[in-house]
Amino acid sequence: MGNGNAKFELLKRVPNLNAILIISLGLIFFTVLSSVLIYAETSPVKVDDNYFNVEYVGNGVTVNGIESDLDFISLIFSIDVTNSSGVLEVTFERSFFDSVYMGSDDEFIVLADGDEPSYSEIETTATSRTLSITLPSGTEEVEIIGSVFGSPLSEPEPQPETPEPETPEPETPEPETPEPETPEPETPEPETPEPQPETPKPETPKPKTECGPGTILKDGVCVLDKRCGAGTVLKDGICVVESESASAETLGKQLVYGFIAAFVIAGVVGIILALMSKASKSS
Repeated sequence: MGNGNAKFELLKRVPNLNAILIISLGLIFFTVLSSVLIYAETSPVKVDDNYFNVEYVGNGVTVNGIESDLDFISLIFSIDVTNSSGVLEVTFERSFFDSVYMGSDDEFIVLADGDEPSYSEIETTATSRTLSITLPSGTEEVEIIGSVFGSPLSEPEPQPETPEPETPEPETPEPETPEPETPEPETPEPETPEPQPETPKPETPKPKTECGPGTILKDGVCVLDKRCGAGTVLKDGICVVESESASAETLGKQLVYGFIAAFVIAGVVGIILALMSKASKSS
């Protein structure tokens, strides 16, 4: 019976022992985890009237403030080392603070109260760089010197582009405004007068220069010629008998008329004979 009671009491104590063991393991795990998991903090820094946040993690180190020195291009950390030694991890965004030389990454210069502590760059990316600095107890100030503020230096410095020669655009000539032409005064050409139809002058009747037999022209009027006697007329300046002169003229006219009539009759007879001869040959 005694052994049975002892076993029962031992079983009753086992849960308590398990609880104590679980609590102990939990405390150990929390202590280890708290030493490993250290939360990052940020502190604002003023540079040229602009503020930037600097991310840091202090293990045994308390950061009281951060200032910028534009003359030396550096960041100054005011700190307290709470342990015998501490570790300060600082992450810089390249767009805010960096250290480069001729387009390539260069090392930072780190001073702890004027001395050079042990540090290393534990992470480098295209946008940031992280330093881990080991600080002895009693350290009050850490200064990190770089080369530039406010410029992302992960990318190579851009080379100046050679400007392409601009091809001048052809100038469009402005349309010329024609000047108004001043009309020259026209000189009127002298008008050529149209020829007027000549008005025929009334013909002045010529005075008759000849008069009939036995008359003469006197003051433009034929009057009886009284220079010769009765029954005579003046012919070729000679007074001749009027009947002889008339008969001679009549005979002369008859001869002329007879000659003309004979010539006409002979022509007609010749034409008739020629026609008859032609008709006989053709038959």
